[in-house]
Amino acid sequence: MNESELKKFCVELMETADVLYFTTVDKSGLPHTRAMFNLRNTKYFPSLSKLFKNHQNDLLVYLSTNTSSSKIEQIKQNPNICIYYCRAVPKDFRGVMLSGKIEIVTDQKVKEDLWHDGWELYYPKGVEDEDFTVLRLLPKYVEIYYKLQKYTLNLK
Repeated sequence: MNESELKKFCVELMETADVLYFTTVDKSGLPHTRAMFNLRNTKYFPSLSKLFKNHQNDLLVYLSTNTSSSKIEQIKQNPNICIYYCRAVPKDFRGVMLSGKIEIVTDQKVKEDLWHDGWELYYPKGVEDEDFTVLRLLPKYVEIYYKLQKYTLNLK
């Protein structure tokens, strides 16, 4: 597969995976992984597809989380993270791992663009809730697993 085909494969999986797995590094240097909403999933978050339209090549990822969560403290200590998308079907296993330095987004417009009705369950004060944080990853390294083959991409 060439680079263009690999990126297309990544985007397809990113747009269809039910969840993503997000890994940070804790104070002791151990990985800490959790499942999170996949905001690129076009079935669950169709209104967000316009945000990602121009990010088919850079594989941009946005995440929402509680400011009070352990992942925020871990990111402040060490912003190197890993995100994993997969389709775990025995005859068609697919996986995409993205890694790089994640950033905490302070732009209120981005937070508003990502906000979803129903998130008041997690952030009772709405989009301006101080416990609502948005994270952004522009991955630097991508590892793809497809049809028993491993491929890698180094992004700028």
